[in-house]
Amino acid sequence: MQDTRHWDRLGNGGLDFTVLGFGSAPIGNLFRAISDDDAHAVLQAAWDGGIRYYDTAPLYGLGLSETRLNRFLRGKPRDEYVISSKIGRLFRATTPDKRDGFGKWFDVPSRNEVYDYGYDAVFRSVEFSLERLGIDRIDILYAHDLDIFNHGSQAALDARLAEFMAGGYRALVKLREEGVIRAFGAGVNEWEPCRWLLDRGDFDIFLLAGEYSLLRTESLTGFMDPAAARGVGVVVGGPYNSGILATGPRPGAQYRYNDAPDWAMEKAGRLQALCQAHGVRLVDAAFQFCTRHPAVVSVIPGGQSLFEMESNLAAAAAEIPPALWEAMKAEGLIHPDAPV
Repeated sequence: MQDTRHWDRLGNGGLDFTVLGFGSAPIGNLFRAISDDDAHAVLQAAWDGGIRYYDTAPLYGLGLSETRLNRFLRGKPRDEYVISSKIGRLFRATTPDKRDGFGKWFDVPSRNEVYDYGYDAVFRSVEFSLERLGIDRIDILYAHDLDIFNHGSQAALDARLAEFMAGGYRALVKLREEGVIRAFGAGVNEWEPCRWLLDRGDFDIFLLAGEYSLLRTESLTGFMDPAAARGVGVVVGGPYNSGILATGPRPGAQYRYNDAPDWAMEKAGRLQALCQAHGVRLVDAAFQFCTRHPAVVSVIPGGQSLFEMESNLAAAAAEIPPALWEAMKAEGLIHPDAPV
């Protein structure tokens, strides 16, 4: 079985996370279409490998990820796994030529996404997610994509944050108080909004993607350490920064869903050379690094194939010699205060 971490900030029994979780954007046909059977096989390999935390979102495959989880989770005892989904987008049916997500989502429902972080939208979003998932409760809800990466400018983000705190935040508090959900937070691609929210609300768990990794440790003092100090959990998404820390700096390596920039290629190359000198796969070090911070309850790399799933399972079981972390710090590749 996978290692687990118990989180119970509120004293209500909390949740048990497997340290290796399942990020389900890839089974929403991210960047390429896979069949229902192939998606099911990857999910089954994850379950067989002991994974019991699954993160999804309405956005992933414009509903496809949640509906694929429906088929997989049917018949699984509900108390044996933890599941999170997200709020912040509602969908409108449209014609195939006008749908959102061309070039990112393949062979998915024809939908247009509508951002809505308001009070009523949270309840509507949860209802739709429960229907697509075919389950009777969701453990954690994250406010999705409250970041500049998605909204385009600081001014646009500020307006969405204000909308969320005035509406959606109150709805999430109500759902938690009524026991409909166990926890809530935000799922974002930048650490700064996480810190902004942490300082202004009663949040439980944040899902931070791509911002705490071997390539990126700027969030350590600004967000990760303050979260740990307040008993707030962090789920690390994107531990391989969209691929480059899994593949190494090869031609076409991906960073944040695009071709990796020169600085990322150079740094990944130096990290890989150190790993090789210590007999460690770069992907193993990348995964294990994220697990060492005391705020982290789970790390959720994506897996779109059985090969990738097996690699994630191996990374979760890998032993890393302390000398490798020391070498990374000595060469200035990771923050000197990063917990290892």
